[in-house]
Amino acid sequence: MGLLATIGATSPFVGLFGTVWGIMNSFIGISKVADHEPCRGGAGIAEALLATAIGLVAAIPAVIIYNHFSRVTKGYLELVNRAAGAAGRLLSRDLDRTHGSVPGGARAAAAE
Repeated sequence: MGLLATIGATSPFVGLFGTVWGIMNSFIGISKVADHEPCRGGAGIAEALLATAIGLVAAIPAVIIYNHFSRVTKGYLELVNRAAGAAGRLLSRDLDRTHGSVPGGARAAAAE
């Protein structure tokens, strides 16, 4: 679960970093060329956008799977809590019957 959460949270930022880095390198390459034609940086910008797409392809399924496992785990936790509560109530009743029950007359005498 922790791995899925980490992938889902960080992948878009890794992709965004790749986009910024690729676009920056494309503009640096364009500035070094004598004729400043924007089409010369197109390949670098396309690679940068591909980095963003790869980050999203990793992040979106990771978040969906994490949310699914989180809901399933929460359901099991509620089930275990209810079972533990029921077992605790049954145990408490059994202990009261066998060890804790004091006859009514003895309680009244002890109270006085």
